[in-house]
Amino acid sequence: MTQSAALDTLRSVFGYDQFRPQQAEIVEHLIAGGDALVLMPTGGGKSLCYQVPALVRAGTAVVVSPLIALMQDQVEALRQNGVSAAYLNSSLSAAAADEVEQQLMSGQLDLLYVAPERLLLPRTLALLERVHLSLFAIDEAHCVSQWGHDFRPEYHQLSLLQERFPRVPRIALTATADGPTQRDIMDRLQLHNGAVFNRGFDRPNIRYHIAENSGNAREQLLRFIRNDHDGDAGIVYCLSRKRVEEVAEWLSSKGMTALPYHAGLSAELRQHHQTRFLREDGVVMVATIAFGMGIDKPDVRFVAHLNLPKSIEAYYQETGRAGRDGMPANAWMAYGLQDVITLRQMQEGSAADESYKRIERHKLDSMLGLCEITSCRRQSLLHYFGESLEEPCGNCDNCLTPPQTWDATVASQKALSCVYRTGQRFGVTYLVDVLLGKNNDRIQQFGHDTISTFGIGKELNANQWRGLFRQLIARGLLTVDVEGHGSVRLAEVARPVLRGEETLMLRQLDSGRSKERKTRSKHETTHGELWHALRQCRRELAEEQGVPAYVIFHDATLAEMAERQPNSLDAMAGISGVGQRKLDAYGAQFLQVIAEHAATAAAPQAGASGLESVLLLCQGLTPMEIAHKRELTLATVYRHLAAAIADGELELADVVELSDTELHTLRFAFEQAEGGRLKPVYDELDGAYDYGVLECVRAWLNAAAVQ
Repeated sequence: MTQSAALDTLRSVFGYDQFRPQQAEIVEHLIAGGDALVLMPTGGGKSLCYQVPALVRAGTAVVVSPLIALMQDQVEALRQNGVSAAYLNSSLSAAAADEVEQQLMSGQLDLLYVAPERLLLPRTLALLERVHLSLFAIDEAHCVSQWGHDFRPEYHQLSLLQERFPRVPRIALTATADGPTQRDIMDRLQLHNGAVFNRGFDRPNIRYHIAENSGNAREQLLRFIRNDHDGDAGIVYCLSRKRVEEVAEWLSSKGMTALPYHAGLSAELRQHHQTRFLREDGVVMVATIAFGMGIDKPDVRFVAHLNLPKSIEAYYQETGRAGRDGMPANAWMAYGLQDVITLRQMQEGSAADESYKRIERHKLDSMLGLCEITSCRRQSLLHYFGESLEEPCGNCDNCLTPPQTWDATVASQKALSCVYRTGQRFGVTYLVDVLLGKNNDRIQQFGHDTISTFGIGKELNANQWRGLFRQLIARGLLTVDVEGHGSVRLAEVARPVLRGEETLMLRQLDSGRSKERKTRSKHETTHGELWHALRQCRRELAEEQGVPAYVIFHDATLAEMAERQPNSLDAMAGISGVGQRKLDAYGAQFLQVIAEHAATAAAPQAGASGLESVLLLCQGLTPMEIAHKRELTLATVYRHLAAAIADGELELADVVELSDTELHTLRFAFEQAEGGRLKPVYDELDGAYDYGVLECVRAWLNAAAVQ
């Protein structure tokens, strides 16, 4: 009965035919009255885990959410699905708050969203004691723990829910909590008898890329956005308010819609920028970490960091704001030596007690390890959260372009010796000048033009030496003196390297720009005209109603409409994300757009089988993985992809990565072959390339010739 009611609600209200992994178990557990801690990646469907039980159980569900600004959109999204929902926070007038309270008292509300500080007011608690409550949902539950990366004191007091409402089930939800944080959440919220549901931390649709700051991170960022995300919505994180303002202004000068967001702006301007980000297409928000918690915008295609996050939890939480709709997305970062020094100084200079500083040091060390690692980043990220990935992911920069390592023992000895011989009281810039033998006034003033390490490092340039010092600090061989204006000191673990007792293998310095495969959303590669027409229809409806476009339908729902092209309301009802309320409200408008497109389409799209292969490729699968998944031959898959290249739906680089030299060789071989036949090319190149690869190259050459 419980499972049937939950599934009926999922279908009729939210428009989905089935639950995602673990959702059904969580929903059933909560409907039965059990407490739970849910760890589920952003975009994994956490909200449905309490929204469906809230509609099945009698009474009103209270959702505790830390971000007031987004409650309105969350509530509006529920109302669009025909759910009676409201929020109570400081943004409401007294009259509006009274109206919500009257709705609550009369049993009209299915869900009530409330900020923790509002919930904890004696008046609110007294009000709730007079109401039939179905459940409490505590979102962003990691805020309760000082082990968490976003500790909030008011969350500590939420343990009183167990004391004052012992018969009301509670569900705590977070996307980010390592082992200590999970235990702390259970303890502080008194979820001692609660079930723990851990969906896992992997976000396979996100591609991770961490680049060395080449000295002009803004230019690196601009190239990344223009190459991979021109016209897409994204978030750029910076460490300081000043940096946020500078980067937003600079990106705007380059023709982008870039808006700043930080705590120094007025509340009105922050709200205005946030509203534009949520409701307009293609806005890039440049922000401090004050922005993002609770952001429910599913079509953020990239998150970029221009400074190093202080922990893997923070990095995971912030990058998790990309690709919530399950479509391909990018997590990009450029970081350098100054990031490491700044964060070390901030840690050591804080007024926190030593035990807290120890926690923060450990977290930063782990973050630095993720940046400097030469193996699969996803494996390292998941390992931090206690999970394992058997094979490298094939969807991070280290997998796509494996970095080189080198024996840095001698260079490290020179750097460490220079630190020692200059008295361990200078910063990296000065030390690099000494190693390069720059005979300037300051070096002469301290007499360091006469020490043994003066000028012994000319085999590396200044950027390479800075990269080496960064890695030595990241590995803990050097420490940053918080009192010494960024001066570095030898750590005890550096002595075996100095004495030649240990070999040090490091990431290759200044290895140049790595190849980056363009991340293409699957809806961008097929049915492009229909896709844009559906988005335009959605935009107009959203503007009429004053809501974000995704509140009408998510991108994933529009993509399925474009792919399946339903021609009746019954067929439209089978699209994921189209519940009964939205079918009644919007079904006819979107069917009309699809019908008009079908009537004017010049030619049919590629066959359904070929389309499925293209979609899987755009989701990050390799041709071999597609063949295995679909139980097809590899040759068949390559034929599908070659047809898409010929039609301009894919680029050759999306299918196979070939160097300029290889492309030149292949082009010449095809020019010599009669009629573009594959066998002569295959023989000429001694079978170096699979026939499927050659078929894709031929399609690319033919398409280029036509253009």
